[in-house]
Amino acid sequence: MLITFKSKAATEVTMYKEHARRILELLEKDVERGIITPAELPHAIEKIEAAVADSKAHPISDEVSRDINAHHNENGDDNEHEKPEHVTFATRVFPVLEMLHAANKMQREVMWGV
Repeated sequence: MLITFKSKAATEVTMYKEHARRILELLEKDVERGIITPAELPHAIEKIEAAVADSKAHPISDEVSRDINAHHNENGDDNEHEKPEHVTFATRVFPVLEMLHAANKMQREVMWGV
């Protein structure tokens, strides 16, 4: 399932619901449908930027590394699949954070599920 964030201040951002869930839970917003008002934007930006800083402070866990390497032999060779790369929270949230900054600058809301 996909979620599309919309604002008159920026281009739409579409992402998988499972990835958007973390962002919206940080903001205590419903995953299905919601709005971030201009008054809420500074606090939302602050919360997301703090979560990004926290995620950068903690390296990838051994468990995630093990999962990434699970289907590759000791030489890293796999003729059928490329080795998956971990996508950080900071990378996933970047387009939404940029939208929030643009919406804050223009005092526009950000919506999803509408």
